[in-house]
Amino acid sequence: QRQLVESGGGLVQPGGSLSLSCAASRSIFSFNAMGWYRQAPGKERELVAEITSGGGTNYADSVKGRFTISRDNAKNTVYLQMNSLKPEDTAVYYCNLKKDIFNYWGQGTQVTVSS
Repeated sequence: QRQLVESGGGLVQPGGSLSLSCAASRSIFSFNAMGWYRQAPGKERELVAEITSGGGTNYADSVKGRFTISRDNAKNTVYLQMNSLKPEDTAVYYCNLKKDIFNYWGQGTQVTVSS
């Protein structure tokens, strides 16, 4: 049973929008932090956005003002709204959840920004 289930992603033109969601199993949703990382071909995985248990958020400089992370506690789900997408946003996006000393990962979802 997967503990993080991602949805969303796909192909979008530059300037477009996409939304990602990540549903966590109830057993791990009392997290310390939950968010999204991405990995482009030939590059290291990098933090995109993260939300803490206290509601604080952290964004990569490259996405500030364009991406918004939010959560719905009733649905055990975290969302990433991505606007004004650029070709350089193309990557596999991974949901991540940090709980105590554990680090959980989703299976990844492809986001491609291309005309």
